[in-house]
Amino acid sequence: MEIKKVCVLGGSGFVGQHVVSRLYEQGCEVRVPYRNINRAKHLTVMPSVSLVEADVHDPGALNKLLEGMDAVINLVGILHERKRGDFQRAHVELPRKVVDACRATGVKRLLHMSALGASQEGLSRYQRSKGEGEALVLAAHGEDLAVTTFRPSVIFGPEDSFLNLFAGLLRWTPVFPLGSPHAKFQPVHVGDVAQAYAASLNNSATFGQSYELCGPKVYALQQLVEFVARVKGMERMIWPLDDEMSSLQAMFFGLLPVKLLTHDNYLTLKTDAVCACPFPEVFGIRPAALEAEAPAYLAGVKPQRFERFIDESRDR
Repeated sequence: MEIKKVCVLGGSGFVGQHVVSRLYEQGCEVRVPYRNINRAKHLTVMPSVSLVEADVHDPGALNKLLEGMDAVINLVGILHERKRGDFQRAHVELPRKVVDACRATGVKRLLHMSALGASQEGLSRYQRSKGEGEALVLAAHGEDLAVTTFRPSVIFGPEDSFLNLFAGLLRWTPVFPLGSPHAKFQPVHVGDVAQAYAASLNNSATFGQSYELCGPKVYALQQLVEFVARVKGMERMIWPLDDEMSSLQAMFFGLLPVKLLTHDNYLTLKTDAVCACPFPEVFGIRPAALEAEAPAYLAGVKPQRFERFIDESRDR
């Protein structure tokens, strides 16, 4: 199949804007639904990208979005629940609706964002919902719908909500109590993730497959926070918390109006986000190193932009 028209759900988010840009460079026509035009209007500089105001959770609206499309990419995901059931709605019910909409509109290609650690037997609701959503998408793979799923570790890049979050938090205290300091990550650059999506789109070798996406190096969470402080030129004492204190910290933060951390996040961190194999050769990518890419954008983080990195409603 030759894919030229793609609908990107979550296309105005951090990862989404990079995927949309990559597809644009490949000559694709891209349709991006949005709820907040202020988060999507920067995409209008690309002539073949069209923005459509729509509620992707509405099956009727979703069918209209997918009409005339060759493929759909689902990047929608949340890290925190505002109310119980939000994970299920975003990570399970929406993928099911997307599969149904593909079949109703004749879309033949579906790319889906999962996550490392996603499992229906996971410790956290996040992991279980991600695992259930990925399983139902892979189960839909067949002659009428070619499916590929991706399982990235934490994704870094300009305006990420991970390293930038710590850059903002470190400004406010000389002593930084860090929960789950030994949790392991293998950060992957957003440009490499976007390239993998774009490279997969027309490649039949990726049909029916699930790919783990990681960078070249494994870090403990404490190492990453210390790296951010060093790049920002801030002398900070990082106070690693034990497991009991990490749990209590997460429960306390989970009570705050702005969800920086929840107990469900704490449970997620008990599973290392590390790949079992190198970056998939099928994409022809040499993954970027954190030390080579992150300093350039971390150095420019401004205090007034900090609120953008703690907005729990941002797509991945």
